[in-house]
Amino acid sequence: MLSPTPAPSRAPSYVAVLRTPQAARAFGAVLLGRLSYGTAPLALMLAVKDTTGSYSAAGAVMALFGATSVFLSPARAALIDRYGPRRALPPMAAAYAALLTALTYATWGPGASSSLLGALAVAAGACTPPLGPVMRTLWSELLPDRELLRRAYSLDGVAEELMFVTGPLLVGVLIRYTVPAAGVAVGAGLVLVGVLALVSSPALRAIGTPARSSSSGKTTGWRLLGVAGLRHAALVAAAVGLCLGALDLLVVAFTEQHGRGGAVAWVLAALSAGSAVGGLAYGAVRWRGSNRSRLPVPAVGLGAAMVLAGLSPGVYALVAVVAVAGVFVAPALTTAYLVADESVDPAVRTQAGAWVNTAVNAGTSVGTAVVGLLVDRLSPAVCFALAAVPALLCAAVVARGAVERSRR
Repeated sequence: MLSPTPAPSRAPSYVAVLRTPQAARAFGAVLLGRLSYGTAPLALMLAVKDTTGSYSAAGAVMALFGATSVFLSPARAALIDRYGPRRALPPMAAAYAALLTALTYATWGPGASSSLLGALAVAAGACTPPLGPVMRTLWSELLPDRELLRRAYSLDGVAEELMFVTGPLLVGVLIRYTVPAAGVAVGAGLVLVGVLALVSSPALRAIGTPARSSSSGKTTGWRLLGVAGLRHAALVAAAVGLCLGALDLLVVAFTEQHGRGGAVAWVLAALSAGSAVGGLAYGAVRWRGSNRSRLPVPAVGLGAAMVLAGLSPGVYALVAVVAVAGVFVAPALTTAYLVADESVDPAVRTQAGAWVNTAVNAGTSVGTAVVGLLVDRLSPAVCFALAAVPALLCAAVVARGAVERSRR
């Protein structure tokens, strides 16, 4: 079912995706805005720590920022679907940039109030523009060919991951010459410029006018999770996020147990590299079968790799196994976004993508929190295996749903 079919002589490529009229300009604008999401959170955490002198205050502020950003993402996406990105995105970006600027001012020197920083962080998180869901909706409109769309989603996922690698590097450069709060200001500028460039792009005409995009009479909000395809996509995405959240902490515990704490960065770099390779390869190959039938497969691969990671005899073996685990991450998320996109009415595509995005981030937070409670009580090998269980269970549930659907 999952064997690649022989590629035709003129198979669509990543170049064909970027050559789609107006696509490259819009994609570049979105990537510029997304770079803010790799820059601002780390800079804000460092800035809050510096101004308050407290790691706990920094953690609390970032938890508030992350929670409001993640869990209100579907609501912000609903505004995009209802009013269109040209009308909804600029106010969000302006508010988000203004609040980041306020946080920059508040954290530039010592002595800021933790309560004030928490309130500003909550407000900023609530206004975060959903650039990822908007771009995936735009890809769906620009590329009716499903093969090209799969390549676009793969490229999008890999590029987004690179933004989350590049962002911290940019912060590292900035704090060598100035205070961390400057990184928050840079994040504000990036998102504002990126959104303005996007809404001025002719490509956004592909996303309907507010009248066309209105979700009146359509399933919206929490009720969208009643759509089986979207629910299964969100389940797999949550399982992937849980594995990733657990992996970050387990890698630290494993490397310290083996006396190689400095190797953490190399292990996580191997995860990112594996994900990039897996995403590009997945998008480049033609597969038999539907996206729904493929959805559980990379989740099984990721779960199995997590179990093997816990059995690694040393750090070098862990690097190799984690790289293999990464190969399944981008394909799992790409397929989840594709299933979400094709399972709902076009008028609520942005919300569907936002639910998958929310599931990933919520899973990451839960994975980190749960493993944080377990890692001091159980061996890393056992924790790796426990972290793999949700991925394997979700894959089983989704696979069963696909079988039942095929029998109807």
